[in-house]
Amino acid sequence: MLTDAQLAIVKSTVPLLESGGEALTTHFYKMLMRDYPQVRPLFNRTHQASGDQPRALANGVLMYARHIDRLEALGPLAAQIVNKHVAVQIMPEHYPMVGDCLLRAIREVLGAEIATDAVIEAWGVAYGQLADILIGAEKQTYDAKAAAPGGWRGARNFIVARKVAESGEITSFYFRPQDGGALLDFEPGQYIGLRMVVDGEEQRRQYSLSAPLNLPGQPPQYRISVKREAAGKVSRHLHDEIHEGSVVELFPPSGDFSLAAGDKPLVLISGGVGITPMLAMLDAALPTGRPIHFIHAARDAGVHAFREHVEELAARHPQLRRFFCYERARAGDGQADAAGMIDRALLQSWMPAATDVDAYFVGPKPFMKAIKRYLREIGVPEAQSRYEFFGPAAALD
Repeated sequence: MLTDAQLAIVKSTVPLLESGGEALTTHFYKMLMRDYPQVRPLFNRTHQASGDQPRALANGVLMYARHIDRLEALGPLAAQIVNKHVAVQIMPEHYPMVGDCLLRAIREVLGAEIATDAVIEAWGVAYGQLADILIGAEKQTYDAKAAAPGGWRGARNFIVARKVAESGEITSFYFRPQDGGALLDFEPGQYIGLRMVVDGEEQRRQYSLSAPLNLPGQPPQYRISVKREAAGKVSRHLHDEIHEGSVVELFPPSGDFSLAAGDKPLVLISGGVGITPMLAMLDAALPTGRPIHFIHAARDAGVHAFREHVEELAARHPQLRRFFCYERARAGDGQADAAGMIDRALLQSWMPAATDVDAYFVGPKPFMKAIKRYLREIGVPEAQSRYEFFGPAAALD
């Protein structure tokens, strides 16, 4: 347990983390990948290369240090971290490896004059406290998923029952359990973890579940819809090497981004492959009868997935209004409701007249930053605006 002196030391490092946290965590990641190769499958190399992962960790460490004397102020950050960890199966034995590299990185980046033995000792205790909190919460989550109807622990084999091209970039994969057993239900908006070996290396990823567990006329199954990313080793492997009949390993569904019950008008806003969790939310919300505004942005019709599905739902459900925006028009493309980029005026014209709504949005980082700002300017309360993003929420600020 942290002493008052150690607590003060950790709090005193906040300004240093604010100015140099990203440099520290970048060094930390390099050290961790080099010294503990067994953890490499748990991290997305693309996010490391882009800097997203070090930035996210830097923000998380900063938030922890800033609020270490009142951890309740962290709000949803802890739940987000736990769900991300559960999705790729972070285990208690991984925490000492991370702690070792974090403390060495603090010493090497800040230098021994600043990162004194007392600082390292204080951060060691602080990290141990955080690790104990996360390990305990993750154990509860693992146990709950294993005990729930259709649940399981660890990896489970699934057969690819169907593989369907949804656009020029996005393909859906339908998974059914190889053992024929029941499946764990999930909340619309959650994701599922996947483990596979690509070019001799184990890889773990999480993908949003894009359809309900029970589709009409079909047995229970999970569906993910994956965009082929030019630099995405796993997405390219799924598109090129995984076919109907292939067997893959899945971890139980997880995630704290999910559709909450309510009767306010619902606004679902997506860009690109961000449409995938919105589809599950849309399917779940339609039977409630609440008004729904479904807004989607794509580069063009060729990469717009699920347009026909959304059109069919809108034709059958009068409370659903759908709006499509294409960045550019192509000859022969289906008609969009607007061209170019979504701006505040366009978004407001597609929103319900009242700002007392529940809004959800997912998409590329620049898109999400813009949508977050527009919703705030339009007057949608922050508490009624939810999104899913790699890393802590503050990464969009």
